[in-house]
Amino acid sequence: MALLSTLMACRGRVSLAFTPLSRSLASKPLPSSQSTISGLRRRRLKKSGESLLRKIEQIQEKVGHLSSAVGVIDEIAQLPDTFPLAGKNTDEEPPRMRFAPSPTGSLHVGGARTALYNWLVAKKGQLDYPGSNAAFVLRIEDTDVARSTKESEKSVLADLKWLGLHWDEGPDMNLEKSYGPYRQSERSNIYKQAATRLVEQDKAYYCFCSPEELEEMKAQQEANGETPRYDNRWRDADPEVVQQNMAENKPFTVRFKVPDNSRVVIDDVVRGTVSWDAQATVGDFILLRSTGVPVYNFCVAVDDASMGITTVVRAEEHLTNTVRQVLVLDALGAPRPRYAHCSLILGEDKQKLSKRHGATSCDQYRLDGFLPDAMINYLALLGWGDGTDNEIFNRDELIDAFDLNRVVKSPSVFDVTKLKYVNSQHLKMMTVEQVVPLVEEQLELEGLLATGITRDHPSVGTFAYAATALAKQFMETTKDAATNAKVVLSYRLPATFDEVTDREAKSMIEQGHFYSIASRILEQYREGTFPQPDPSNLVAAFQDATGQAIEEDSQMGATCSYTKSYMANMKLIAKDLGVKGRDLFHPVRLALTGEMSGQDVTKQLSLLGLAYLDNVIALRENDVVGLDERMTRLRAFVDSIPAEFRTPRTKEDKNQKSTIPVNGQQDATQLDSSTIHTPSVSDPKDSYDGPPISALDIRVGRIMKVWEHPEAEKLYCEEIDVGEGETRMVASGLRPYMSKEDLENRLVLVLCNLKERKMVGFPSHGMVLCASNQDHSVVRLVSPPVEAKVGERVTVPDFDFDGEEGAPFAENKIGKKKVFENLAPFLVTNKYGIPEFLQRPFMTSAGVCTSPIPDGTVS
Repeated sequence: MALLSTLMACRGRVSLAFTPLSRSLASKPLPSSQSTISGLRRRRLKKSGESLLRKIEQIQEKVGHLSSAVGVIDEIAQLPDTFPLAGKNTDEEPPRMRFAPSPTGSLHVGGARTALYNWLVAKKGQLDYPGSNAAFVLRIEDTDVARSTKESEKSVLADLKWLGLHWDEGPDMNLEKSYGPYRQSERSNIYKQAATRLVEQDKAYYCFCSPEELEEMKAQQEANGETPRYDNRWRDADPEVVQQNMAENKPFTVRFKVPDNSRVVIDDVVRGTVSWDAQATVGDFILLRSTGVPVYNFCVAVDDASMGITTVVRAEEHLTNTVRQVLVLDALGAPRPRYAHCSLILGEDKQKLSKRHGATSCDQYRLDGFLPDAMINYLALLGWGDGTDNEIFNRDELIDAFDLNRVVKSPSVFDVTKLKYVNSQHLKMMTVEQVVPLVEEQLELEGLLATGITRDHPSVGTFAYAATALAKQFMETTKDAATNAKVVLSYRLPATFDEVTDREAKSMIEQGHFYSIASRILEQYREGTFPQPDPSNLVAAFQDATGQAIEEDSQMGATCSYTKSYMANMKLIAKDLGVKGRDLFHPVRLALTGEMSGQDVTKQLSLLGLAYLDNVIALRENDVVGLDERMTRLRAFVDSIPAEFRTPRTKEDKNQKSTIPVNGQQDATQLDSSTIHTPSVSDPKDSYDGPPISALDIRVGRIMKVWEHPEAEKLYCEEIDVGEGETRMVASGLRPYMSKEDLENRLVLVLCNLKERKMVGFPSHGMVLCASNQDHSVVRLVSPPVEAKVGERVTVPDFDFDGEEGAPFAENKIGKKKVFENLAPFLVTNKYGIPEFLQRPFMTSAGVCTSPIPDGTVS
């Protein structure tokens, strides 16, 4: 047999490696009564206020990562005579976890979740057992030589580093004391030694079947209606025949000898007890191919044994691999690790997540503006929860709360909308200054930077600061700041009135105020009296009195002289032209920005000024339109407005239905000032026979104070100003979805004509309107424009909200007639997140209400 071992050693590649002979336990002896399972919930050391991650680092710095019993033998990787965990109960050992990706592509979200779960258990173990060999091990399984690449390996390592899942042992580390090598391609000598040991112990054997013989065997079995499998013809071959074939250098494989009547049983942490009939399931399987290359399952078993892995957490698709791996471990005399096979991650169509569902690689989510902390937060929730309603965790909280016993076996659905919500909550916990570097990267990725300009240019930082402050309130990803900046810098006012296709804009212009207001702005601009941002202090619009960034769009720059002069000018125009509210703000916004809704106009024009600072923004490539060009286009547009829409309409005119011709043109022979056109597209209002939307008294309110209901874990108590002099008390079920900080001082929509009722003892008088996705897993506030007035009533176009007919119903009638229940099916958000009733938006004097939930419901 020594001759056979020598021949085998010459067949494959020789690798350089460091391999341990033995391993000691933690520097402090473990209690003999310790019986909890490796990787599961244990009694913890008392946590101090310092970061758990920093504590782990200090422990490792103090005692060194691996015990002194681990040493270097020689340059060639060796199979240890005794495995590190031999004679030990792996359930009671400090957790040594491993993530073992194959470098055949990028790291996808399923692999990232596996890495995360292993990392969390390892980090918890390092706190529970300071000074032990608890570790998160990164092992590269590159036995698929045809598909494995160095580029993929680098990509996977880069993604793990971006996620913050730093490993304690891995292929890129030159450790003085190590269980390496950590690439399977560098451990070939270990696998050959393990195969030789099994052959010498009569637990494996040489098979000299040619590919042709195996194909013939398979064809015969299929013809007989049998399941194809190896027929064990070399299992008990004559040793002299084997010796003769070896002497003649005939190709051979090494096959594992599955014990007769053997059954493999594991107690899976996630899936419970799982068992297999080994002979019926796998037969005598190959360990080494005829090329000398070891097969995947053999490598994995040998690696787990020689690296002292205590718990294997991986996807359920690897469950069937466990049979072969356990058989090898048992044959080698190595203790089995604990197994936890997590369910697959599915797309929203309940099929296995793949590229057809959109982005699946971690790097793509990085490019799309997601935060690493938000990614690991969301990935942790795909199959695990801490038993509470909490969904937002930082790293320390995840380490402290994570428990493999709480991982469920049912598959999880990857919901991008939910991921965006989690990401938005992490963004809210960051300051503008912390987010700016990430937005700088997005400006570059989105092509906003001029040729030759890099992120480290000071003016890029200034622009990113302003763009972040402008978008911070509604940002779900860091990319949102860049895409919002593109919209702000552009000017999408149509060239002529006839080209207006936006129904809301068309209706507003036809009211007649736009012409006079836009003409006044043009006159002031021509005369040089229209207020413009101060080029020497463009950032002032985005800062409060202390110089801190303003995140709420409703707040104005406290020291910004431009903001003050702009507001004074608006009051002057309102007084001169006799307009106010939405009849003023809508035309001004459309004239200056080309949009019917958006952030504060003074901040938008200040950002436009910053785009020209030091020429750092690619102006032409991003269709940036400066104020001069905007005024030129506005003049041409104003001149195209028909005469009948140049003066404010009378009340009778307003009651007539305004429509947009389908083809954008009107037949002059059929048109006069009193003609009402009917669109060819069916209008849901025509077939609606429910209660009028005006029955609801929906008002703009501001949440003044928020506190947690003392007896109901899902309720907030809120004090809301709805313009009545005294604030209202309202209870809402928003606690699982938002923090108190998300709600305080926010403008919201409040349904005010609901009868007061007790909510777990709290007198609630009204309801805050929210938008939610179809399964109600994501709930967000419906937001009025920042310029909306507290107490004003929300209206819907084409419905009468004036006089007795438009008055809201009494509180008793709303309840008895179930008015809201009958209206609720028609209260939805469109694909842009705008709340609607019968395809008509919720309106305030300052513009359209919005929400971040597309194609949702309003309640």
